[in-house]
Amino acid sequence: IQSDIQSEKNNILNAEGNVLVSLQGNILKSDSLVYDKKNKIIVAKGNVSLNVGEQIFKMVSLEYDFNNKKGYLIEVKGLIKTDSLIDDLFANFERPAVNKIEFVDQIKKKKVLNTPDKVQNWIFTTDKIEIDGDKWKIEKAIFTNDLLELNQVKIVINSLEAYSIKEDLRFNSSLNFLILDDKVSIPFWLGNRTIQKSRQDYGATNTWSIGYENLDKDGFFIARKLNSINLIDDFVLNLKPQFLIQRALNGNTKSFVEKGDSITGDKIKRDTLFTDYFALQSDINGTINNWDLEIEKEINSFDIDKFSDAFRLKTKLSKKINFLNSEWDKSIYGVYRERFWNGSLGEAEIYAGYGSRLEKQNNWEVNGINKTEVFSFGLGHLKGEELNGKNLVTSIKGNLFYSLDQKIPITVDMPKNKFIDSSFNYISEPITKGLSLNTRIAASYSLYENDNHQEYVGFGAGPELILGEFKNKTFDYTRISIFPFYKIKSGDSIFKFDQISDKFTLDIAFDQQIFGPLILKSNGRLNLDNDSEDYGEFINSKISLNWKKRSYEFGIFYQPHNEAGGINFTLFGFE
Repeated sequence: IQSDIQSEKNNILNAEGNVLVSLQGNILKSDSLVYDKKNKIIVAKGNVSLNVGEQIFKMVSLEYDFNNKKGYLIEVKGLIKTDSLIDDLFANFERPAVNKIEFVDQIKKKKVLNTPDKVQNWIFTTDKIEIDGDKWKIEKAIFTNDLLELNQVKIVINSLEAYSIKEDLRFNSSLNFLILDDKVSIPFWLGNRTIQKSRQDYGATNTWSIGYENLDKDGFFIARKLNSINLIDDFVLNLKPQFLIQRALNGNTKSFVEKGDSITGDKIKRDTLFTDYFALQSDINGTINNWDLEIEKEINSFDIDKFSDAFRLKTKLSKKINFLNSEWDKSIYGVYRERFWNGSLGEAEIYAGYGSRLEKQNNWEVNGINKTEVFSFGLGHLKGEELNGKNLVTSIKGNLFYSLDQKIPITVDMPKNKFIDSSFNYISEPITKGLSLNTRIAASYSLYENDNHQEYVGFGAGPELILGEFKNKTFDYTRISIFPFYKIKSGDSIFKFDQISDKFTLDIAFDQQIFGPLILKSNGRLNLDNDSEDYGEFINSKISLNWKKRSYEFGIFYQPHNEAGGINFTLFGFE
């Protein structure tokens, strides 16, 4: 214990002024501190800062009884890092302290860097935290992923209790709220949850959602993701029941074939039962001997007579392996009725299949040119709809694939750095403006039974123009991309789902800020194959209207090609 002034009487130590305490690798700072050596009770007051591992807490006062492992923190503001939260708070308190003092005051940042695809740093505030052994209790806490300010996104968690069991962090809460821009409040439930150290996932995805899917669900539906269920060992079950609104209102369905007909038959209009109005999506995730297991299931009706047509299943075992002196993704899969969209050929599916795939992806930059290379080969035993008919055919399939994508800057205004401050109200990272050229080369070879095969070599190049900074309120961001792609092919598949079709296509994308955070996004694939019946038509398309802010993005989208749509919500991470 270090301080400007210290005194001790009756085994009670009093410290005043710039108090600094180091305990098993953790740092405590305060204006004053009282430590009862006999009862092992510490009380700190005034500008209290506590660093536990990589977690940072600032508060008005702190009291903790080391004998009974009880205490409390008053008027707390903190910065938590979820990737190390379990270790820091509940497991490992004996790691050495390394440069922690310099981090104490860095809760709210002046500049931040976007962390793509992950949100690991959160600012939170609460009036009081109670500690009782391994259990932490908070009556009300406010969290935000925005490290610059608090008004864009707030997640209000009520009656929060968190505690650890072995290497798991378990917590529960009551009704909570997602608050956007201090104006829109959306209730959600976390319920009882468990986060495993090996699979730390802190996403608040336990919410209601609305979607649109016409092929399997007959239109609009509502869904809710329930609390995760812990099965044996490292396995977690997620359930998402759905109510099919439009099917229930119509009183009929067009998502199934005639009773007794082949699965590849034409879908017809059928009367519905009460059990047709409900659907379920579920997944099981876990680890088996260093392999990651994923099982995804979908049931689009609970009518027993329709079950074989309403059920879809996909399983995958995957791990990273060393092969040819580099790291590859190895996977073993099994599917039942997996859907595919194959351009002008439309909807197709694998009725049943299993196999294995080995894939490697490289990303690098040379002289400002971003490159992405993909190489894969696989072998499978598949059963699906034949290419020129409705019958099901079965074959072993082997495939080799290679692609190289490049983004070549022509006249590009690169940002000086990737950091942003509070002036970036609408975007999570600076805009790279200017004109670029996107290129792609690809090649594929597929071999089936009875010497059937198909192969292609493809190439394409097209411009991408980005204007504006997305900082002003009107028309300050425009993105236009045009990308033609041509395939030279030979041979044919025996299946419909993987037939190489649409030899010449044109991808078009257009994004435009309209006003403030409101942005229109659209993209489509135009069929320019003279031999196709769908020449001159869009065979793949999506349009969305998004509300885009620095720390989150909310959007409504629709995909005309497969009559599907829904709502997207994304949180952005920073460090």
